[in-house]
Amino acid sequence: MLANSIPHPIPYQGSKRRLASAILSQVPDREFARLVEPFAGSAAVTLAAASKNLFPMFVIGDALEPLVGLWRAIIKDPTTIGETYEMLWFRERKSPIDAYYEVRSEFNRDKDPAKLLYLLARCVKNAVRFNPSGEFNQSPDKRRTGTKPETMKQSLRQAHKLLTGRCEAVTSDFSVLFRNAQSGDFFYLDPPYQGTSEGRDSRYIAGVSREQMIDALKILNQKDIPFVLSYDGHCGGKIYGEALPTGLAHRILLDVGRSSQATLNGRDDATVESLYVSNSIPLKRTNRKLCLADFAIQRELFA
Repeated sequence: MLANSIPHPIPYQGSKRRLASAILSQVPDREFARLVEPFAGSAAVTLAAASKNLFPMFVIGDALEPLVGLWRAIIKDPTTIGETYEMLWFRERKSPIDAYYEVRSEFNRDKDPAKLLYLLARCVKNAVRFNPSGEFNQSPDKRRTGTKPETMKQSLRQAHKLLTGRCEAVTSDFSVLFRNAQSGDFFYLDPPYQGTSEGRDSRYIAGVSREQMIDALKILNQKDIPFVLSYDGHCGGKIYGEALPTGLAHRILLDVGRSSQATLNGRDDATVESLYVSNSIPLKRTNRKLCLADFAIQRELFA
């Protein structure tokens, strides 16, 4: 299945859809029982892995209960969730902004997964935001109308076809999934970057401190569970998060390309993301093609 044909029903800022192939290239050529994604979000890596049949089973985990409810609906009954999305999408035809805020208020009361899907498709930059009370508070995007219902329904059906019968969606603190990791598991980790889940700019329902992440990786290393982690990076002169200590995992720097925000502002800032690969996984020299052609970066990788 081509990368652009892999379904992506849940629009989510920070989705690893474009990087999924590079991430999955780190999976060793041996059999695993399941792929576990504790910070699932849009589950782009799970969907890409399912399309390639890299794992027989999958576990999607997230602390945001309505999001997990949405994944459960996709796995079990994509038709109902698609029809509800269509109803919400057409509801705003006469007064789009007012309708959006009505749905947002309703979601903050009833936590309906279909309403979360609508909000994610219609909010600014598909960027989830929560206030300190745990309420969704992102504004509507006034420049676009979000995914059209027929397109959304098709994507929901395709995701269902990939995951039904072999995927479990669980609402869980990530540490529970780490502690329950078992032989045969492979973990892909995409936690909130440092600085994006604290203070006034709270983007996620639950944050993860650097110390918590380090302790969690130690658990996987002690259990000899292989993992790939997306954790920090930089864009232009702005740095997102402090690099993890050496010894926990190998570090690869991926050139994501020119950022969309830089393009809008007429700049040429490249976005670079860190990928941490557990020490139990041999680095492949073909990773040179995935990294910036920078001597210091290559030296870090292959010295």
